[in-house]
Amino acid sequence: MNQTIESLLGRKSVREYEDREIPEEIREIIIRSAMRAPTAGNQMLYSIVEVADRQSKEVLAKTCDDQPFIARAPYVLLFLADYQRWYDYFMSSGVPELCKTKGEEMRKPEEGDLFLACCDALIAAHTAVVAAESMGIGTCYIGDIMENYERHKELFDLPRYVFPIALVCFGYPTEQQKKRQQPERYKKEYIVFKDKYKRLSNEEFEDMFKKTNCSLFGDNGSIKGAVNYGQHMYIKKFSSAFSKEMSRSVREILKNWR
Repeated sequence: MNQTIESLLGRKSVREYEDREIPEEIREIIIRSAMRAPTAGNQMLYSIVEVADRQSKEVLAKTCDDQPFIARAPYVLLFLADYQRWYDYFMSSGVPELCKTKGEEMRKPEEGDLFLACCDALIAAHTAVVAAESMGIGTCYIGDIMENYERHKELFDLPRYVFPIALVCFGYPTEQQKKRQQPERYKKEYIVFKDKYKRLSNEEFEDMFKKTNCSLFGDNGSIKGAVNYGQHMYIKKFSSAFSKEMSRSVREILKNWR
């Protein structure tokens, strides 16, 4: 097994970091790696913002579902799905005039373009994560950056066709974090299918979550009224305030994007 595979299989989210900076040359390698990520049509439909300002990190620690460790992370990168740059380039290149000569209305970015830009940005983000992990730097994705769109739009001066899709924290993990066990993943047969998608049966769900149910609930336990992991995750994640805010925020960006 080579070092890359070992790094991928050993990865875990790290939320506690040593009190030391990541050297500039290492940061540059992380950025260079991200910029070599696969991209649709070589368009690089993303932008990356290094969040270095202490006050901005403090704001993110609150707006991203109250996670104080974000403010303590030595290195924070914001990955933006970005069609604004190409739209501006189309305008600069005389595309409106070209469309007029052809008797066509100039097309603006639509939902498909947003999804494509999100893919580009996330691929770049994970390439940065893989590069960092290979150099002993821990990482943690913050999906909550999709919440509070209006506040983040103001904080980072985001134009119409730019959406914050991923925030990633980087730092050298503490000894405790290095020793922390990886969370178990689900069995391959419930995640990976051949040729066609498969919906799982009640029996398969029971087997898939058996260890988790036993660990959380024992024989007769309950958590906030939930008696199994499905109910627990519905309450904790799916129907939570932050999940509802994320949906509201994404609706807002879609409304603006359209």
